[in-house]
Amino acid sequence: MEGQFFDRREAGSMLAARLRTFASQDVVVLALPRGGIPVAYEVAVALNAPLAVFVVRKLGVPGHRELAMGAIASGGTRVLNDDLIRDLQIPTAAIDAVVAEESLELQRREREYGGGMPPVRGRTVILVDDGLATGATMRAAVLAIRTQQPARVVVAVPVGAWSTCESLHSDADEVICLRTPDPFSAVGLWYRKFDQTSDEEVRTLLDAAARRHAVQH
Repeated sequence: MEGQFFDRREAGSMLAARLRTFASQDVVVLALPRGGIPVAYEVAVALNAPLAVFVVRKLGVPGHRELAMGAIASGGTRVLNDDLIRDLQIPTAAIDAVVAEESLELQRREREYGGGMPPVRGRTVILVDDGLATGATMRAAVLAIRTQQPARVVVAVPVGAWSTCESLHSDADEVICLRTPDPFSAVGLWYRKFDQTSDEEVRTLLDAAARRHAVQH
């Protein structure tokens, strides 16, 4: 398919080139695991910035889990698509059950990746993922990180649905989507190699980024 990236690392390198103007700022790169980590690693290396994960879990509609009715993020932030929930008449009990299930996975990932997150107050935070479809997960991340009072919040992705990238402008200070193909369909279609990112790969890249940053500082 024309316009595809080879893999997340290539997409990250291309995104990093677009973000080089941030190199002079006090930047923290936060990746949405797991697919966002290989992309964000390239960005963090290029900007000589610390890299950490910011755990966000999509809340899938019961019976149609790929369809997002909202998301939850580290720190207890919960974002719901009220219009979708009303249109599909999803009961509160069903929403609470999905939140409880995803909260367990969120907590597991926070333990798995460890290391905590660098302070972001007064700094420029660049939130990175491998792509944006509905944007529910990224929106939850933006709202959650806002509570920690960063100077700026920038959303940066290699590819995203045009309408989603546009809608995030109301939440983030800046939104950078390298490509906004139409029709969009799904993030994975825009990568030739779109294997699932493992927990081991996440830990390896986080460790490598930490070592690089420590040596350069």
